[in-house]
Amino acid sequence: MSWHISGAVEDFIDRAGPFLRSHPVENTVPLTIAGALKSRGPHIYGPADPIFGWWTDAGGQVTGAFLRTPPHPLLLTSTPPDSVVALANDLETPLPGINARAGDADRFAAAWQERTGATLTVGRRARLFRLDALTPPTPPPGAARVAGRADRDLLIDWFGGFHREIGEAVNADLVDDKLAYGGLTLWEVDGEPVSMAGVTRPDSGMVRVVAVYTPRRHRAKGYGGAVTTAVTRAALDAGATDVVLFTDLTNPTSNALYQRLGYRPVEDRKVVQFQ
Repeated sequence: MSWHISGAVEDFIDRAGPFLRSHPVENTVPLTIAGALKSRGPHIYGPADPIFGWWTDAGGQVTGAFLRTPPHPLLLTSTPPDSVVALANDLETPLPGINARAGDADRFAAAWQERTGATLTVGRRARLFRLDALTPPTPPPGAARVAGRADRDLLIDWFGGFHREIGEAVNADLVDDKLAYGGLTLWEVDGEPVSMAGVTRPDSGMVRVVAVYTPRRHRAKGYGGAVTTAVTRAALDAGATDVVLFTDLTNPTSNALYQRLGYRPVEDRKVVQFQ
């Protein structure tokens, strides 16, 4: 039983891909990140080189995986408990933090602290939701449209606002990547964009709703729910079998909204930061 480390996304997809795709809902983020790295290059999330790993059991089967796209924390899938501690003890790289299922994040952080003496701070706590049955709200004024290149400056500005609110850095390449496949949608009222939502590329029948953002002056008018409904329905119409999204557990408004739309909880994850 051991971790295998690689700097090549092709190796990661070849070795860990079947494991990830066996549970595409829970592995939504590593699946879509690996796909973006393969299609857009290794530095779409930052200038430093990414690293990847997969855990094999005594029979040689992959039963866990991780990836890291600096400057972001290490992202860990579900994995056997002993592999979590092994990774914290064996990984030879500086880490700003760990993003994992809540129990695994605590387990890794404790082992990392014991090894390095790092100070631990709990960061973002998130809940993964999967669509059960879409329940559209009463629509507000306006209509949805797929964003295009002419919207790029607005989208970069709104992505900046969205990522500042969740405490993450934004890279313009992320906007360009989504524009390349029609992955961003705007809700407009009288020709003015008032809200946005994005979706990931489909993988194993799974699509994730991302970057739902409404500028403050347009909030509390139903636009976020409307644009989320629009991208969810479009994903279903395009053949998605699983539509998922994450919410910030400290935001009761978004957690209640998505459950009204028909999304149901799957698992909780959290980020533990190291200093």
